[in-house]
Amino acid sequence: MTTRREGRRLAIDILYQADITDVDPIEVLASWRAADREIPAFTEELVAGVVERGPGIDLLLAEHAEGWTVSRMTALDRTILRVAVEELLYRDDVPTSVAISEALEAASDLSAEESRPFINGILGRIAREDEGDPRAAPTS
Repeated sequence: MTTRREGRRLAIDILYQADITDVDPIEVLASWRAADREIPAFTEELVAGVVERGPGIDLLLAEHAEGWTVSRMTALDRTILRVAVEELLYRDDVPTSVAISEALEAASDLSAEESRPFINGILGRIAREDEGDPRAAPTS
C-alpha cells in the first residue's frame, strides 16, 4: 500500500518522463506497468486527469505565470504544476492546502531552490481565483 504522497510522486515521475521523452503519458504508464511496477489507482487517476485536461491546465498556468510561458518552464516544474492544478481544481478529495503544500514539498525535494517560490506564486494565484479572490485575476 502506498501513501498518497508516494502516488503523487509516481505521477510526477511518469508525467516528467513523458514530457522529456515526448511520449504519451498513457504509454509511459503502460510501460511502467509492463515492467511490473506497482501503479496505485491514485497515480493512474492523476496521470489520466492531467492528460485529459492538459491543454486547459497549460492555458491556466500560462495565464498565471507572470512573465513565463509554459514551454519556458523547466520540465520538472511544469510537471509539478500540472499535477498540483489537477488536484487543486479537479479533485474534490484533495484540499487546496494539501495540493499546494505537496507541490511545494515536491519542488523542495526534486527541483531547484528557486522553484519553490515560483510554484507557490502560480498556485497561490490559481487558488485565489478559484475561490473568487479578485487579486488572482490575470492582469492585462
